[in-house]
Amino acid sequence: MPLFNDQPVLPIYIEPRVTVPLTRDQKAFNNLIRKIEARRARLGDWEATLPVFRQKYASELLPLQEQCLDLQSQLAQAFDAAHEKKGVTKGEKSKLTALIVELAEAVLGQKDHDEIKMLFNKHSQSDFDAQETERQDDMKAMLESVLGMDLGDDVDMSSREDILKQVEARFRAQQEDASSRKKSRREEAREARLEAEEKQLSQSIREVFRKLASALHPDREPDPAERARKTTLMQRANTAYENGNLLQLLELQLELEHIDQDHLAAIAPERLKHYIKILKGQLDDLDMEILSIEEQLMIDFGLPPFVAIDPQDLLPMLQQDMSNCQGQIAALQQQIEVATDPKELKAWLKTVRMRRRAYPEFDTPF
Repeated sequence: MPLFNDQPVLPIYIEPRVTVPLTRDQKAFNNLIRKIEARRARLGDWEATLPVFRQKYASELLPLQEQCLDLQSQLAQAFDAAHEKKGVTKGEKSKLTALIVELAEAVLGQKDHDEIKMLFNKHSQSDFDAQETERQDDMKAMLESVLGMDLGDDVDMSSREDILKQVEARFRAQQEDASSRKKSRREEAREARLEAEEKQLSQSIREVFRKLASALHPDREPDPAERARKTTLMQRANTAYENGNLLQLLELQLELEHIDQDHLAAIAPERLKHYIKILKGQLDDLDMEILSIEEQLMIDFGLPPFVAIDPQDLLPMLQQDMSNCQGQIAALQQQIEVATDPKELKAWLKTVRMRRRAYPEFDTPF
């Protein structure tokens, strides 16, 4: 990200020389820089797209979905009223019952509705709450079997967000239990090695930061305008250092002309290895941040899991959902008119075919 609008970030790549090709680590360094730039761009796309998407979702799509649910409820009630009228044959009653059950399931799958629940219980000759409890118990048992853990009795199986939170909490508890047990000599040696390596990586970042801090220290600058500029840069350097962000520190150095291509190409091999490890960590952090955004998006808006979604696809998907919803609203409104006209309803019911599960096939989208 540029520090100033008129100062684009310069590339932190190690350029090959005519007589000296890049080493394996130099190529790895460049490759990590490219990947980080790509992740930054994707993160920027999400940060730009999500506020627009959330606003349009709340103000445009949600009202349409609520209207759909309301019309489905009205249609179920209209079918129930027709079911109770005189002159309705046994076959017509059977079809109306199946239609009401399907509509009621569609509504109750999205919201709690006491009147529609009563219609479901009446026409399905069962209890919706009991069925839902049994379904959630089966889902919980399946998840516990797959994950190999007990989710507990307080998990809300109707909430994907609550399920994910419970799974995460259980995994964290398992990890804490594992870390609390006595470590073997091999594990202790590995932890000591990783700790020493972490100190080395931190030292690499600290050295880059010290060079920047020495050059940017505002108190050493007599010119007020330049002092203000260096104060801003120093604040950014402090933030990058606190976050362990080596790439941002290198970008600052490059902008201040404390490093150039000759400097990059001359980085000592051991120092370059440290830089590579730090950049790998930054890449992992960016990947986790992007994954967190995308997973939360799926939870908040019911998007299909395990399906890659690009930021540029989000608003077209929303527009398509709105278009589909508008088509459903028009079809439901037309169907309600048919359901309230006994003659038209009888004619339409003759065209309805029953499915094997005792549900009819008909054109109204639920």
